[in-house]
Amino acid sequence: MTAHLIDAMVSLTSLMEEETEKLARTPHLPELGEIAAAKLRLTGRIEAEVARLKRGGEDWAQALDPETREQLTEASRHLRDASTVNAEILSRQIELSSDMMAAIAAEAQRLTGARSATYGACGGMAGMDAPAPISVNARL
Repeated sequence: MTAHLIDAMVSLTSLMEEETEKLARTPHLPELGEIAAAKLRLTGRIEAEVARLKRGGEDWAQALDPETREQLTEASRHLRDASTVNAEILSRQIELSSDMMAAIAAEAQRLTGARSATYGACGGMAGMDAPAPISVNARL
């Protein structure tokens, strides 16, 4: 009854642990898009299984035998722990990427001097820093 759910949870946990390990070693993963797509598929599978089980009855978890309930509990704990660590490292990677893009934009702004001044109707001068054009190479 819950074998598909537990299998999807174990697979997602394993995938997240693998992604976390790889991101801890190197910030650049060419297969990151494929990993994200696989995580989405597994998450969808988990959601579909839970919905299917709930359609059978809201108390489906209480109806499980003790051994299956323990397996489901362990799979849930491992998934929670892997998700927490994975979210932390992904958050750090996103923050690092944002900081790097901001630093690159600031340097481009400094080098190009893209600042404009506008003379207002009341005689005041208003300065504005135009954003520096940045091109992103997705193959890096």
